[in-house]
Amino acid sequence: MQAFPFQTLAQSPRVFFHLSASKQPKDVTTKHLHGRHPLITVKSLPRRVLLQLMGLGPISLCISPVFAAPMQEMQEPEVIRTLKLSSGVRIQEIIEGEGPEAHDGDYVLVNYVCRRSNGYFVHSTVDQFSGESSPVTFPLDENQIIKGLKDVLTGMKVGGKRRALIPPSVGYINENLQPIPDEFGPRRSLLSHAKEPLIFEVQLLKIL
Repeated sequence: MQAFPFQTLAQSPRVFFHLSASKQPKDVTTKHLHGRHPLITVKSLPRRVLLQLMGLGPISLCISPVFAAPMQEMQEPEVIRTLKLSSGVRIQEIIEGEGPEAHDGDYVLVNYVCRRSNGYFVHSTVDQFSGESSPVTFPLDENQIIKGLKDVLTGMKVGGKRRALIPPSVGYINENLQPIPDEFGPRRSLLSHAKEPLIFEVQLLKIL
């Protein structure tokens, strides 16, 4: 086939790509374009030859990474470590307080939310709708409060918040241990789950 410069091909309105019958590839078919240039006879060429005539090679068809969307930097999720005590209580430090530290025997003022281990709400000192709180006061004495909660609050700093899973063995082993609601309905609901693990999310507001 006679080679034509690219500019000549682009500027000539009547160009014939002529191949003899003996040299014509099997996959080449003849198409007649009807319309504006009825005299032009175009023979379909192999894709590789067509791309070379257009000045495009396989490398130029690859998408350059320069035009790709920039990769966003992956940030590792914050991991809350769990501390397991010898009593079986599991503690997560949600917020580390900056105030004084609570010790055994101290009277403390706290807010708390109590849930079952499946997340089912049981009781809270914070109203779930209005957000108003009614903090409770009790001593860090396992004869007056459940031992598991005493273990959670001991060593905690004012302003801190912890979440803990308290097993029944250090939970409500009797009905007189704090914290417990004064109202009959919430009190009955809490004690009905006394023989299963409970989740307490507690915030230390003040040491009295």
